[in-house]
Amino acid sequence: MNYFVEGLQGSGKSTLVGKLSEKNPEYTAIREGEYSPVELAWCAYLTKEEYAEVLEKYPELREQIVEKTYEEDERVIVCYTKVRTEDHGFYQDLEQHEIYNNRVSFDEFKRIILTRFRNWNGDGNIFECSIFQNIVEDMMLFRVASDDEILAFYRKVREALDGKEYRIMYLKADDIAGNLSVIRKERSDENGNEMWFPMMMQFFDNCPYSKAKGTSGEADLIRHFEHRQALELRILEEVFPDKSTILCSKGYTDKEL
Repeated sequence: MNYFVEGLQGSGKSTLVGKLSEKNPEYTAIREGEYSPVELAWCAYLTKEEYAEVLEKYPELREQIVEKTYEEDERVIVCYTKVRTEDHGFYQDLEQHEIYNNRVSFDEFKRIILTRFRNWNGDGNIFECSIFQNIVEDMMLFRVASDDEILAFYRKVREALDGKEYRIMYLKADDIAGNLSVIRKERSDENGNEMWFPMMMQFFDNCPYSKAKGTSGEADLIRHFEHRQALELRILEEVFPDKSTILCSKGYTDKEL
């Protein structure tokens, strides 16, 4: 069995991953930014030529980069946010090689995701936001895909996962605004300066979806999250009804778990 832990930002995914890990110590927890056979968030997806150029440009980071590098077929995946450096140019360079946020064509984006889901064969994993969050956000905010288009894509994801043992644990948030308020405080520095939320707002206000719909600001962001959660719940109901469990965000008991 494998578990996919999903839900909106601030719904308690990291906590649930921790609880599942405690109950299943023989399982491997795979969090955002770590190498995953099914998810590419916070990872650079490079050709071998591009990878050689990165190593040549950052020789002082070579050992760290190689340590966080994984090869798949003809591609090289670098978990670049796990490399420690004061050179912010490194992160900016590698970020341009992510597959999200319109950095690859929509057809290539879908091909990469479906191929990796199809090729993955493994057991005993607990994945943090690896089947919905980053993929759905990209399709909604950067591809401006309709709900029906996203639903149709997830029918193909279901086909790609055929024969694999997995369960989606979805944390449904009843108070999205409240959860957002909590995470804003949690992701602040020691002086109380918000670190995550201003970047989230800039990300949302400047994405193609907001430009096309004329949306901006916190109220519209919350409405987007409400829309996204409703869509993800619809996907679970229509595509993964036998493969999913819905828990109340931060409201489930250990007995239920």
